[in-house]
Amino acid sequence: MTIAHQQQVVERRLERLINLPEPMPGQFGPAHTVVPVISPEHYALSDPFILLMDDRIDGQPIGGPHPHAGFETVTLVVKGGMVHDSGRLGERDVQWMTAGSGVIHGEGLEHAGQARILQLWLTLPKAQRWAPAGFQDIAYAQLPVRREAGVEVRLYSGSSGGVRSETKNYVPVTFAEFLLEPGAAIEQELPSSYNGFFYVLEGELTVGPDARALRPGQVGWLDRPVAGRDSSIRITGTTRTRALLYAGQPQGDPLVSHGPFIGDTQADIVRVMGEYRSGRYGAPPRR
Repeated sequence: MTIAHQQQVVERRLERLINLPEPMPGQFGPAHTVVPVISPEHYALSDPFILLMDDRIDGQPIGGPHPHAGFETVTLVVKGGMVHDSGRLGERDVQWMTAGSGVIHGEGLEHAGQARILQLWLTLPKAQRWAPAGFQDIAYAQLPVRREAGVEVRLYSGSSGGVRSETKNYVPVTFAEFLLEPGAAIEQELPSSYNGFFYVLEGELTVGPDARALRPGQVGWLDRPVAGRDSSIRITGTTRTRALLYAGQPQGDPLVSHGPFIGDTQADIVRVMGEYRSGRYGAPPRR
């Protein structure tokens, strides 16, 4: 990076730090609790991210196949393992599913026990709202890795340094796991137009020139600098830390949501509910 380029790069910081509630009863029975990290009613601030749920399982959850349409799900197994449409997801694996034109999606635990799963709902661009359904299985062992002194960055999507993921996106997204030793630091570049946040799974890190601290039980949203300039984030581990970065290009289109369906208008919701009830949906094919 040249000196002139360094002077043009905006260093981003944490603008909003939200303390999350304790786990609350979930919808899949007494074995299921959930922490709502992002809720759809805040979409104007979280665009392109619609929802993020931190699901905790202790026992055998109640659930089964269910429909989705109009968006993508990004499911990370933090702890344990799960089965889904195409087979199995192990610990730290991800399924990236395009619901798009509509799918019946089945997922669950391999057996009763303890698990932790993060599921993100990601919008689709208006022109691809009803794209053909499909999924990508992203194995943790095969992720591209960027290594610096005391730091590993593993990429589920997007890029870090000179390392790039091959995950196919409709909405440009950087989704990365940061593993930091105490005192280790790294610079992560992002387009200044990206909206994004950090979610710490273990340990504590600091972000930005003011070294604002972030720890488990919090979500830290990045500021939004002037678009058109490059931006970077300085991340430092204060302890041994595992954290996730979700950042993506806002789409700027209002959404209508109803249960597992997302649309641009209420008429979209009525239509996709009718298509689901008529039996048109099937399981998603591999992309």
